[in-house]
Amino acid sequence: MRLLPPPTAFSAAVVSAAVSAAVSAAVVLLPVAPAFAATGGPSGSAPSGFTITDPRIKESSGLAASRIHPGVYWTHNDSDDGPYVYAVDSATGKTVARVTLTGIGKPRDVEAISLGPDGALYVGDIGDNRDGTWDHVWIYRFQEPKQLADATVKAEQFTVRYEDGPRNAEALMVHPVTGRVYIGSKSEDKGGLYEGPEKLSASGPNVFRRVAGLPWVTDGAFSPDGTRLTVRGYFLARTYPWKDGRPQGEGERIDAPWQGQAESVTYTADGSALMFGAEGAASRVVAVPVPGAGGGTGASGGADAPTGAGGGQAGAGRSSAGEGSFTKGALVLAGATAALFAAKRLFRRRPKP
Repeated sequence: MRLLPPPTAFSAAVVSAAVSAAVSAAVVLLPVAPAFAATGGPSGSAPSGFTITDPRIKESSGLAASRIHPGVYWTHNDSDDGPYVYAVDSATGKTVARVTLTGIGKPRDVEAISLGPDGALYVGDIGDNRDGTWDHVWIYRFQEPKQLADATVKAEQFTVRYEDGPRNAEALMVHPVTGRVYIGSKSEDKGGLYEGPEKLSASGPNVFRRVAGLPWVTDGAFSPDGTRLTVRGYFLARTYPWKDGRPQGEGERIDAPWQGQAESVTYTADGSALMFGAEGAASRVVAVPVPGAGGGTGASGGADAPTGAGGGQAGAGRSSAGEGSFTKGALVLAGATAALFAAKRLFRRRPKP
């Protein structure tokens, strides 16, 4: 978002009233759907979602599934939190480790996290609240801890520049086979997928080059086998076949849940489901099965498409029942969400040096 002059108290009240009215209208118009079960089941059943219960995690902005700790997901706050990464147990929603990063500068706008084939976690300090004016951003890398406990670790810091100039971004993906790092920029008119060098260097800037166009995205993730790339935004999610280092075609729409400020997505470690997360206190992570990978219905939706607790229907708009009311409600909800997001950025965020 572009920075605007400080609003008056009157304008703040107007925005607040408008958002409240829009959200109320959306709630009335949206059809009622059964809640998605939060408990997991035996192999072949629907994967489980969970709620992040740690009060320190108020702006979960990225997710990465651990490969060595089953059921554990790594996350972090958006900004103004410090050099912290949290491990959350999906069985309980509780934090089982907080890792403090040293050897880096002060994080500015951390937006994404991804796990590489080298067993390292890559943290993307790639956001830009000034809408693409910082001439460089950073990636931090550290080995995923073998023991889950609060710890302090030394991380590597990599400077990132884009070949076509600064831009805002929130999606960082490490390919699980090649280890190459990709960044998805966040822009209405020039969003793109950027490819990093074959190996990141800590001794100088790493130039990321645009290799494909993307819609407005807030996060992305590769499937564990590296054959698919899924990206999400506030109102969309798409999965692209991945071949020869590029996404192929227009992708397939995924029935992601409505989550307000939808900020994160990752695959489960076995690739059977996509996990969708959002910012906010006690935020819900919603599991959506991947078609053909077991665990129930998939991206094509249907009667059994999952519903996120407090997040809306994942298979929205697929069935004829309630389609008209859902469409109206979804449009109102989209407007309300956009207004809420704009208000949050306007009233809560401050320009960063």
